[in-house]
Formats: sequence, structure tokens, C-alpha cells
Amino acid sequence: MEAWEFGPTVRRWRDRVAPEAVGVQASRRRRATGLRREELAALAGISADYLTRLEQGRASAPSAQVVESLARALRLSDTERDLLYRLAGQTPPGPDIVPSRVAPSVQRLLDRLSHTPVVVYDAGWTLVLANAPYEALMGETATWRGLERNAVWRNVARLPSRVVHTPQEQAEHEARLVADLRLTVSRYPADRTLRRLITDLAAGSPRFTELWDAEAPPPLADPSRKKTIDHPAVGPITLDCDTLFVALDDLRITVYTAEPGTEDADRLALAIVLGTQSLQL
Repeated sequence: MEAWEFGPTVRRWRDRVAPEAVGVQASRRRRATGLRREELAALAGISADYLTRLEQGRASAPSAQVVESLARALRLSDTERDLLYRLAGQTPPGPDIVPSRVAPSVQRLLDRLSHTPVVVYDAGWTLVLANAPYEALMGETATWRGLERNAVWRNVARLPSRVVHTPQEQAEHEARLVADLRLTVSRYPADRTLRRLITDLAAGSPRFTELWDAEAPPPLADPSRKKTIDHPAVGPITLDCDTLFVALDDLRITVYTAEPGTEDADRLALAIVLGTQSLQL
């Protein structure tokens, strides 16, 4: 198949997606039966202008990340996802590549958490998706590019974060992230993108190199699921932070919740309202 079929195929699949099925509110006066271009672009984390150029064939070399994001936003089956990769001129990821696929069953789970802050990372700790409540709580992720999307880099480089850590907590968190990344490399030795990530991390951070060469930290004696977020509008919020692992797709799903009826729950609800309103403006 020719690469120029990529755009028309995306357009056809966009037309068949019911807005309600992907969490998009549709008015009664809506004429489009499927997703509007700007809606799909927002779901996939790309600009509407770039999606327009892709659909019209004026852009013809989408990255694997863009293809995966479009497949996820369009809720494609495994067969359709593989076809989209081939139409983009790429080989579908195999078992020796760190997966970033969110299976339909996992996506349905995430849909049920649409009012709860949730972020998903792949096994290399590169951001796969963050829902609107997460961005309302933690800040927008859509502008992150390259290494900025990697949690290991964001921590060892000490990029701005709303999470409150003591120096010791921060150091332990960095050590555990790097140790987990080292295990990921051992499981995917043929993944060139992962090897390039390690090279870039080592080149950009002496702290990463120090941790990479160190022994894995011992298990925490008293692991805490609590995390405090210093929100600019509502102040500090202490939340339960649970990371769930999807074994088959090697994903990490982190969920932030508060005990109902507490001040933290009220602050979280307010942060989500304020944040989602600002994201819609």
C-alpha cells in the first residue's frame, strides 16, 4: 500500500468514531457524525493543523509516537493499528520493542476514571497519556517534547514539578526510577529507541550516570502511597498515589485519589474544576 493512503484512512476512521465513545460531549445541533478534526487532534495530543496536513497528504512522515497516539484516540483494533503503521511507512512494533499501546480493555478502564487524575507511562517511563484531571492537578503536558516526556529525565534533571518531596525523598525516588529503567533495558535489549534514551539521559545528567552505575536501592521499609501536590490555585493537596501495572502491555498507570469527605478531597475537586475550565478556554 502507498503511504498517501494514510490520510484518507485516518479521515474515514475519524468519521466513524462516536464522540460519546471517547468522552467528547456532542451538542444536539452537531452535524458531524464522527469526530471533528480538532477533537481527534486534542485526543491524540497533536495540533489540528498537523492533523489537517496528514489527512490531506501534505505531511507524509508521521512518527511512531504520532501513529500510536492516533491509533489510541481512534480506538483501533490491533489489526487496524498495524495497518496504520504500515500506511505511515513504518513497521508495527514487535515484542522486542517497549510497548506504548493502550489496549481497548485498558482504555475502557481509563474511561471509567475520567473524573480522577490518571497518568500512563510505558516501561521506559515515557509519557503515554495524561487525562484532563491529571493536567488540572499537575499542569499541562501537551507541550512536552522529547526527553521532557520522560519521568526519569524530569526527575534527575529536576524539572519544575508540583509534587513536594524532601531532598531525601527526591533522591530515593530518582534511584528507584533509574533502577526500574535498568530492568526495562534488560527486557528489551533490541529496542533502539530505548538505547537512545539511555544515551541521551547519560549525556544530559551526571546524576543519571551515577544512579545507573549504582546498585539498586533496597525495598522501602515503610512504603507510603501518599503524595503532596502544591497546587498554585488551591494550595497543598495530600493524595493517595497508586501505580498499577498492566502486565501484558508493560504499562504503569498512576492514579491520584483522596478520602471522600476530607479537605484534601474538596481541594482536589476544586483543582480539577479550575484546571479543566482553563484547559477548555
